[in-house]
Amino acid sequence: MNKSAILHIPMSQYAYGVDEEHVTIRLRTQHNDIETCTLYFGDRACRQTPVIFTEQKMEKVLECERYDYFEATLEKPYKRLNYYFKLQDQNETWLYYGDCFCKETVDDRSEYFQLPFNHRADIVSPPDWAKDAIIYNIFPDSFATGKNHISQKELSLDYQGQEVKGKLGGTIRGITENVDYLVELGVNAIYINPIFAAGEYHKYDLLDYYHIDPCFGTDEDFKELVKVYHENGIRVIIDGVFNHCGWKFFAFEDVVQKGPDSKYADWFYGLNFPVVRPDDWETYPNYECFGYERMMPKLNLSNPEAEEYFCNVGKYWVREFDTDGWRLDVASEINDDFWRRFNREVKSVKKDAILIGEVWETANHWLDGKIFDSAMNYDFRKHSKRFFAEHSIDAKEFANRVADMYMRYRKQTTFAQLNVLDTHDVSRFLSVCHENRETYRLAVVFQMTFPGMPSIFYGDEQGITGIAENDYRSPMPWDQRNEEMFSMYQELIALRHKEELLRRGDFRIIQSAYKDVFAFERYKGNHAIRVIINMSEEDIEISPDSNDVQVLYQAGYENGKIKSKGCLILKH
Repeated sequence: MNKSAILHIPMSQYAYGVDEEHVTIRLRTQHNDIETCTLYFGDRACRQTPVIFTEQKMEKVLECERYDYFEATLEKPYKRLNYYFKLQDQNETWLYYGDCFCKETVDDRSEYFQLPFNHRADIVSPPDWAKDAIIYNIFPDSFATGKNHISQKELSLDYQGQEVKGKLGGTIRGITENVDYLVELGVNAIYINPIFAAGEYHKYDLLDYYHIDPCFGTDEDFKELVKVYHENGIRVIIDGVFNHCGWKFFAFEDVVQKGPDSKYADWFYGLNFPVVRPDDWETYPNYECFGYERMMPKLNLSNPEAEEYFCNVGKYWVREFDTDGWRLDVASEINDDFWRRFNREVKSVKKDAILIGEVWETANHWLDGKIFDSAMNYDFRKHSKRFFAEHSIDAKEFANRVADMYMRYRKQTTFAQLNVLDTHDVSRFLSVCHENRETYRLAVVFQMTFPGMPSIFYGDEQGITGIAENDYRSPMPWDQRNEEMFSMYQELIALRHKEELLRRGDFRIIQSAYKDVFAFERYKGNHAIRVIINMSEEDIEISPDSNDVQVLYQAGYENGKIKSKGCLILKH
């Protein structure tokens, strides 16, 4: 028995309350090393010594080349748990508790693993609608000026004495007037990159957090957008830029003018007086910024007044405009106490508002239920890039990474992750695939069938390409519609909407005899949907198990074979 591969972490994604009546316990072992895993659990407050333990066999819910994952969900267990595991292979049996391997139990209950209390306040509960969400990410400057049209005209307007710019002419009304297009596509939520008054076209250098940028329109335009989208069954998520502001933001302007005497001096990090705004980007500023971007001074949200100001911003757009949540920029660089308060304040206005953190790395720290509901799952893109676009890893290694991605968080959190192939910050995935539409399609099939919220960056469904920023933020090609690509997305989105298992079913990897075939199932009870993706250079034979199997989707499947770069989705 390889004890070094065995992992259990109390009070984490390995032991957590699903709700007040269910607790999930997980254990990781080396692949094919453990034959049976049994959980023993008891009431840690039991008046009897030794504690009476109840036995429950754990199910192997996921396996890959490296690890097996065992899981048991306890129904109406004790509020206070102590527990241990019994592990058996062909040669030996061990009891595992307190991070130790033992041959016998002990009377001292404190030596076992503990879940001190399954407290309702600690249960992670993303909005239930996230499981069903398919999100369309709109970069407002690039999307639309009006119905099926974008002007591609640069703008320079005055906002309270400051210049604000637009590059391609996108507007709020343009988004509103194209709601029918998104209804036709089938999405049920949009996430809009920043729309508040700011200097540059991307609007990440904010001037005013309380008003729409005039290049995009007016506050009333945005109120109408939310109304229209809600009437069409589409939720609206907006972008919150709170790590930094623009260098002409009123508080930073006051600091530049008054120096250490400014009442806003503690709103910012790393100030050196006198504060000087460099004329060119090559000169390092003498104040802390987002990266070293001189136009984006970093905010200090541990300052009580700054914290109050930006929490009020968070509530304002949800309360006054009925938005459905925030995507939160550079979320990992902001102090936790601010985010905890922001969470409480926003959800006091709308309980099922969603908070999605921009965290490029593993986001467990921020997903404890007190900070964010979700994170941008850039690992989804990274692993998909390696397997589908570059083919630098085979299906077994891809399965290892996917298994880690699935088990990394509590299940309810995994189902709320924002699964991205591309965003406004990275090259278009179609370009990363060298514009090979067959491999691109396989990545989209995976995105639309894996647990979590699929995120489509505007124009993906029209085949927009681009490696550099100017290209991957290019204008929406309204006058050159790619009907083939649109139909592919439309069909896969409709399939996800139709099949509840693809939105809410559990997940398991199916071992394949082929090196470059990745297969998995979404299942619940005796019902399952199997997805088979053939990234190999050869056709593979596949025979449905019975006449009850239904083909839900196929690309390159005929005569019992899935062609190279083809796929098959079966329901049984």
